[in-house]
This record gives sequence, structure tokens and C-alpha cells, in this order.
Amino acid sequence: MHNLGTALITSAFLLTAGPVLAQATIKIDGSSTVFPIAEAVAEEFQALKKGQTRVTVGIAGTGGGFKKFCRGEIDISNASRPILKEEMDACKAAGISYIELPIAFDALTLAVNPQNTWAKDMTLADLKKIWSPDAQGKIMKWKDVRPEWPDLPLKLYGAGADSGTFDYFTEAVNGKAKSIRADYTPSEDDNVLVQGIENDKGALGFIPYAYYAPHAARMKALGIDGGKGVVLPSEKTVIDGSYAPMSRPLFIYVKASEAKRPEIKEFIEFFLTKGEPLIQEVKYVPLPKSAYTTSLTRFSTGETGTGFGGTPEVGLSITQILAKKPVH
Repeated sequence: MHNLGTALITSAFLLTAGPVLAQATIKIDGSSTVFPIAEAVAEEFQALKKGQTRVTVGIAGTGGGFKKFCRGEIDISNASRPILKEEMDACKAAGISYIELPIAFDALTLAVNPQNTWAKDMTLADLKKIWSPDAQGKIMKWKDVRPEWPDLPLKLYGAGADSGTFDYFTEAVNGKAKSIRADYTPSEDDNVLVQGIENDKGALGFIPYAYYAPHAARMKALGIDGGKGVVLPSEKTVIDGSYAPMSRPLFIYVKASEAKRPEIKEFIEFFLTKGEPLIQEVKYVPLPKSAYTTSLTRFSTGETGTGFGGTPEVGLSITQILAKKPVH
């Protein structure tokens, strides 16, 4: 069983199986949301290779990963949102092209402390009231959100500015990426957010589902009303599209110039053909099998570019995501 253990608090990991040989190395960094998937796949792949290949996986955040990727420091960038315009420009300026591969879906989860007996769900209007820049210094207690809620300090926890979760959540809730109140506890390490929510009765935080699920006994997920009724995060509500706009695609970006390296080729083929049960194990939603076949073809033919317009593009269904074709 793969889990997110306390070791996640560190900024990077060297995942090895057996003796480390001075041979092939694959460097991966980026999203802490995608980290559990990458960690699980890396462990299984290294066990298969019996020490011939090592895989390093960092958690610099989606933005931090793209910075390293566009500087040519890593081979694969994990991302919890599509590549942004400024990152596309940075890679282009550095002469780095990339293969965009969707790998899974996440149910971005709004979580509260288990001692919170008053809040069971929120509307998007509630979330905007709490998280908009205008809320700073004004929406400070639970009763400021809804008058029937208690006179208790509202302690907010969420992704830091280098996180793709930050970009996606702010776009979905406030209508503009990176637009948010400043007086909350931010971190690119989701375990820091988990600890905050677990230890504070007045806490409210947004975290990836894979970080909520192992801690479900010590926190509570809120239902979200996106306009069609209250929906809780789950594999079913992600697949059927009802958990909108808080379900989102997860990606890996492969440096095109490295894609022909035998170890990179083997790793990506392993990821796309053997990764599905590992994705389920770490509590994310795998894509349809046909999607992995399409991605494998995209990788094998070296189809570069992105199917997105340089923005987070929130609220898209699995079908809509898979219909997007990369544009150079």
C-alpha cells in the first residue's frame, strides 16, 4: 500500500529500490497533488528495473516544477493544472518543447475539522464570500459567512502561490487565477494544510482528495452546490461530472528532447499501461482506458504542445478534457 506518510513534509525524495547504480536517472518535480501518483509509479518502476534506473520525485508545486522544467533541470513536470501562458513562453524561449499527458482526475475537497457540527455544505457564493480578496479583514468568523453559524474564528488553510491547486481553486471560486485574500495559511505541501485542518476547530481548507481520504476520520468533507444541488467529492461524482467545478484533471509534461531516452520511454509506457490501479490506490480517479491508449500514441509519436489556452480552464468534464488536441 502506498501512503502519504510524514516523509511528505520534506521538499523532495529519492525513491530507490535496491542498490543505487550510477546509471540512468529520471528527474521529476512539480505538483504535490500529483506526487502520490508519481511516487507510487516510481516505486513500482524501480522495483521492476532492479536498480538499473532511479527516479527522483520532488514537490516544488506545479509552478515551481514548471520553472525547473523550462530551465531544463528536470525531465518530467507534474502539474495539477494545464501549463500557463507565461510558462509556455518561458519554455519556448529556452527551446524546450513538451508532450502533455493527462493522467487522472482529482476531486478538490473543501474540508473542515470534525468538531465542526454546523457546516455540511457550501455554495460557490459562500466560497467566494470567504476567499475573495475583498473578504480580508471582513469575513473573519463563521457567522460572517452565514448568520446561523457560530461566533467562532474562521481559520483558513489553502495552497500556496506556486501550487496548481492555488491557480485552479482561485479561478473556480473567484473567477481569476491567483486572486485571493492574503490572510490565510498557505503551503505548497498539502500535509501542512491537513495538519492545520485536523488541529483547529474553526478550520476550513481546500486540499486534493488524495490528502483528504486517508484522514477522513479526522476531518470532514463539505458538499459543494455548484448550482445544481449539493454534491460530495467522490470517484462517482467526478466521473459523472456532477462535482463541478471542483473536479480537475492532473497532468505530466515530458520534455520532448528526452522522450527517446530508453529509460524515459520505458517509464512513460509503464505509467500509461500499469498506472491505473496505482492511481486508484492513492485515491484519485483514473481516466478511461481509451484515454491512456491515446496518450501512449501521443507520446510515441512525439506530439508536442498543449490542448489548453494558457489558463486553468475550470469545470471541464473528462470527455471535454480528452477531446482537446495539443497545439504547438
